[in-house]
Amino acid sequence: MVVIPPGGTIVQTFKRSFTDVPIDAANGDAVSTPEFLEAAESLTTMFDVLGSVAFAPVRKDILGNVTKLADRYKAAPDESATVQDLCRNELKAKKHTATEGLLWLVRGLDFTYQALDHSIKNSSTELADSFRSAYGNTLKPHHGFLIKPVFSAAMSAVPYRKDFFAKLGDDPALVDEQFKVYLDALGKIVAILKAFVNSPEAKW
Repeated sequence: MVVIPPGGTIVQTFKRSFTDVPIDAANGDAVSTPEFLEAAESLTTMFDVLGSVAFAPVRKDILGNVTKLADRYKAAPDESATVQDLCRNELKAKKHTATEGLLWLVRGLDFTYQALDHSIKNSSTELADSFRSAYGNTLKPHHGFLIKPVFSAAMSAVPYRKDFFAKLGDDPALVDEQFKVYLDALGKIVAILKAFVNSPEAKW
C-alpha cells in the first residue's frame, strides 16, 4: 500500500516520475527505455489509491505490458536503449511481442492520463465521469465484448473525487501543483509514443 510522507504527495512516492524520463529531441524524440518502464510501473501504485480490487485489471494490463518490454530490453540491451529502437530492432528480428506490448501500454497510459488530466482541469466533474470518458476515447474501441464489462465495472467503482484527491496528499495546493507537472510529462511521452506505435515503422 502507498504510504505518503507527511506534507508530501503521492508523486513523491513514485520510484520514477515521467518528469525524469530522458527524451532525446535531437534523435526523433527517442524515449529512454529503462526510465520509461520504471515510470510506467510506478504509475500503477496510483490504482491502489483508486481501489485495488476494481482497478486490478487495469493495473495487471499495464504491468503485463511493461514486462513484455522489459524482457526484450534484458534480451537485447544494446539494441533497446530507447523505446523506439527496442521495437524497430525487435521487428527486424521478425518478432513483435514487445512492440504489441508497447501498443497496449501506450493505450493504458493514455487512458490514465486522459482521465486524471480531465479531472484536474474540471474540478466540478466526478472522477467516474472522467474515467468513463477516457475509457471510451482510448481502450474501449480495442476491447472485446468479454473485457468491456470488466473495465466498465472498474469505472463504476472509482471513489468520489474529493476522497481520491484527499488520499494523494494532505496539502491540496501541492497535490494540484505536482500532479499537473507529472501529468504534463506523462502526456508528452504518451503523445510521442502514440505517434510512433501508429506509424508504419511500428507495424508487424
